[in-house]
Amino acid sequence: MKVLYNDGTVAECAEDEELDVLRHSAAHIMAQAVKRLYPEADFGYGPATDNGFYYDIDFADTKISEEDFAAIEAEMKKICKENLKFSVFELPRAEAVALMEERGEKYKVEHIGDLPEDSRITFYQQGEYIDMCVGPHICYTKALKAFKLTAVSGAYWKGDKDNKMLTRINGIAFRSKEELAEHERMVAEAEKRDHRRIGREMELFMMADEGPGFPFWLPNGMRLKNSLMQYWMDMQDAYGYEQVDTPIILNKSLWETSGHWDHYKENMYTTEIDGEEYAVKPMNCPGACLIYKSKPRSYRDLPLKLAEAGKDHRHELKGALHGLFRVRAFTQDDAHLFIRPDQITEQVTDTAHLISTYYEQFGFPYRVELSTRPEDSMGSDEDWELAEAGLRAALEAMGVDYILNEGDGAFYGPKIDFHLQDCLGRTWQCGTIQLDFQLPQNFELEYTDADGMKKRPIMIHRAGFGSFERFIGMLTEQYAGKFPTWLSPCQVKVLPVSEKHREYARGVYDALRAAGIRAKLDERDEKIGYKIREARGIDRVPYMLILGEKEENAGNISVRDRSNETVERDLGEFIADVTAEIEERRG
Repeated sequence: MKVLYNDGTVAECAEDEELDVLRHSAAHIMAQAVKRLYPEADFGYGPATDNGFYYDIDFADTKISEEDFAAIEAEMKKICKENLKFSVFELPRAEAVALMEERGEKYKVEHIGDLPEDSRITFYQQGEYIDMCVGPHICYTKALKAFKLTAVSGAYWKGDKDNKMLTRINGIAFRSKEELAEHERMVAEAEKRDHRRIGREMELFMMADEGPGFPFWLPNGMRLKNSLMQYWMDMQDAYGYEQVDTPIILNKSLWETSGHWDHYKENMYTTEIDGEEYAVKPMNCPGACLIYKSKPRSYRDLPLKLAEAGKDHRHELKGALHGLFRVRAFTQDDAHLFIRPDQITEQVTDTAHLISTYYEQFGFPYRVELSTRPEDSMGSDEDWELAEAGLRAALEAMGVDYILNEGDGAFYGPKIDFHLQDCLGRTWQCGTIQLDFQLPQNFELEYTDADGMKKRPIMIHRAGFGSFERFIGMLTEQYAGKFPTWLSPCQVKVLPVSEKHREYARGVYDALRAAGIRAKLDERDEKIGYKIREARGIDRVPYMLILGEKEENAGNISVRDRSNETVERDLGEFIADVTAEIEERRG
């Protein structure tokens, strides 16, 4: 696709840039349509996003709702049909301000004032509409063929709550109507799989106004969470980790030593105890440092691998909270490894293998990113260079393809991030391996080396699931609530056809429970068809046992699985098969 760059040149853009250009151009075309319909509209920012675009607009006294989208979309289609040519020009600062003042664009004038003195100020124009922009853009408006407005919301100018609230109109844009239709199909599928809806239906978790962002785990959710936790504990044992638990509230001095007080305080909850300031932990690493420091360590003790499913709290903005995906209280799948410099490649490789095993268990493909030193960092250049080189060496030794993510490391060290892709094509950053020279230095951690000298260990921060909350939200959507048997809150539901078969059903239920299978007995006076539909559609159980006169007389069971196929089985054989399926964690 040919695009117009801000130096006036027209050239083919890279294929992976096409959507960004289309979406940015769609924002301009939407702004032109809005200006035609609402001449007093004043425009803030209008960028492209991952799936579309938005524009923040001051409509003065006019209130815009989704009911207005049809008229705006119709005007956008008209502009595309007019096939207006995009052109670009540059102005000196004073002339740029004069142009925007003349056109009544007070937000653009303010934006110009925020730019560095040596900035180039360029404008793109299509038809009567002019917008300050660095581009690039499509050459003609007819190149935009598939778009849709999707949402309207409020957004503070420059994201500052002290500024005026503008109206944000969101939209999506794609290369073709077929791509747009596929996107809408995926959105509909995502709505069906929404973990918040499924969580309510299956009674996994709840939220309450009394604690925004603090999940309440219900009995079914605890069964699911405990099953995942048991898998996690088994994996820690298999990879040689020792499990620990550190306090939730610790003294301010600890967080000052760790650096969190200076770098993370705005995300921490604080309280006062005995006249001293304490903080609720947002992370588990300082507690792990105290455990390491609790006794002398030798080079023979390393690596020391401490795993913790720690309960953490972080202050997230209320507007950012989203089901289990963004919460204020969560259980972190965490571990901290204390190692010697010669163990970096071995331990990073071993840790990466553990994390990849997690994802293979649940069928998540993933990509790997190496994130380097951010601006807000602590430590010497030498330490950062050594840490980054250590992670690169481990990735190269493993033969792993990775993307370099400059400047996105933690403030205390570089990191390897694992980004999962779910069944809807969305990506989630879950696993991380962070190499840290700073905390061991801050806490004055030491070990006695083979030469009798005191040395400083290196610390690896590791997470696989990220948090149990978010990972369970992901699994809920990945499986659409139809969890594999080993994870399912209810693994088998026993459904007597009528009241006279209840006693036989209770005997089957008791046998299942005695074998350690999570079973439920539905003894309600409801028709069997209703019970089946509820067990399949709401509870999403892997197996239903339908027990009537035929089954009772034969002393067997009728088993219906998720394929909706029903077969007669011997109860003992069924229990043996299901027990093996659970123990082997199939699916």
